[in-house]
Amino acid sequence: MGGFLSFVRKETLHIVRDPRTMLVVLGIPVVQLLLFGFAISTEVNNVNVAVVAPHPTEAVRQCVARLEANPYFTFKGYVAGPEIDRTLRSGRADAVVVFADDFDRRTAVSAGGGAAAPAVQLVMDASNPNMAAAGAAYLQSVLLPGASGVPDASPGTRLLYNPQMKSAYNFVPGIMGLIFIVICAIMTSVSIVREKETGTMEVLLVSPVRPIRIVFAKMIPYFALSCLNLVSILLLARFVLDVPMSGSVAGIVCLSLLYLALALALGLFISTISDRQVTALVISAMLMLMPLIMLSGMVFPIENMPGVLRLLSCVVPARWYIDAIRKLMIEGLPFAAVLGDFLILSVMTVLLVVIALKKFNDKLE
Repeated sequence: MGGFLSFVRKETLHIVRDPRTMLVVLGIPVVQLLLFGFAISTEVNNVNVAVVAPHPTEAVRQCVARLEANPYFTFKGYVAGPEIDRTLRSGRADAVVVFADDFDRRTAVSAGGGAAAPAVQLVMDASNPNMAAAGAAYLQSVLLPGASGVPDASPGTRLLYNPQMKSAYNFVPGIMGLIFIVICAIMTSVSIVREKETGTMEVLLVSPVRPIRIVFAKMIPYFALSCLNLVSILLLARFVLDVPMSGSVAGIVCLSLLYLALALALGLFISTISDRQVTALVISAMLMLMPLIMLSGMVFPIENMPGVLRLLSCVVPARWYIDAIRKLMIEGLPFAAVLGDFLILSVMTVLLVVIALKKFNDKLE
């Protein structure tokens, strides 16, 4: 045990004395989290809106006043009907709200239960489909309930867990799944392959410590650094990005520690199939990155994928971690609700460790 702890201390000093490694392990995850949390957003804000109102009655002015008071819209003034196309093409407005000439009569007919032509028309610039769809939904929610003198008869909508539709609620669990597995796998695989590439692995193997203990001694410092990453990311998510910790913090930490162990085991496995640091980097960073992003549910819902890709996503560890961490952080479910995901990640971790150690022993022999 004394020799094992000496190897752990040696590897820890090696990491701490390398500023580039410390920057990659501790700096890049923070930058990525802040980038995804603030810069990359699917929310629609500051929609530029112009209004066509041939007869600006009191009811029309009230609708426009609600529009101006809404923080999601920027009112660009009134335009004439023939100027709608030019206004949208010039980029002055993203949407134009057109009030009918007989707006008051049509709303009165609707209020009386009669059939009437629409009193308001929304003309949207759909060159950006996501913005057009979200902007139209925002405008309808602001204008239509107040367009008649009776309570709105359309079905009510209630958004649970993320009523403000903040992108950070979606991206933070996803970026946690991406950061931990990529950073841990890269660092572990490169660390072991570097020893083989420089020829120092043979020097380590002739020491009294068993080879497997040498490998675990190299992994422990990276696990400790990953725990620091976990703490910093959770603090940033809670106090900077305002992502709630609705569920058990202990459950979040427990699940994340298992995921970190899985990522380190994956890095060990990559090191057994790589003889050069460049090869380990290509496998752990480039080849894994796209499947992690595309098949983990981080960006695209797994339910919308073809059946073959849904099956393929089952072998992506980030899928199960992201699904579980969203349930714990955002939905506030108890740990029992993610027990299935936890067991799947546990099985993956054990399999990766067994396969990696077996291949590592085969290479030594």
